[in-house]
Amino acid sequence: MTPHWTRSSYCDSAGPDCVEVALPSGPGAAVRLRDSKTPARPALAFEPGAWSEFVGQVGRATVFSSSS
Repeated sequence: MTPHWTRSSYCDSAGPDCVEVALPSGPGAAVRLRDSKTPARPALAFEPGAWSEFVGQVGRATVFSSSS
């Protein structure tokens, strides 16, 4: 089954620079994440529980900082 890709709501509609996500289509399926500039490249895959935890943590973050 072909994944249904959804663009981030933070994407610029005029450009290709975006993150896209495909939610699982059935039990045991992975959440997939890809760069819209290179859709033919392999997507990252996350277990649904790990994805939920990641999204929850990002949603609670107010500032991103670099450790460099």
